[in-house]
Amino acid sequence: MKVWGKLRDFWIQTRRVLRITKKPDKQEFLTIVKVSGLGILVIGLIGFILHFINQIIMG
Repeated sequence: MKVWGKLRDFWIQTRRVLRITKKPDKQEFLTIVKVSGLGILVIGLIGFILHFINQIIMG
């Protein structure tokens, strides 16, 4: 019975979240894409620099 109660609570919370969410407009979507792309680029650049430094130090 405890599992069914947890599933029921999860279902209620999921419905609540889906009710209050909205589809982003075009401007909001483009902003999210730009910020995400910039974050991926920065993380990749940091990884490349660390790899490059490691290659110089280790030979």
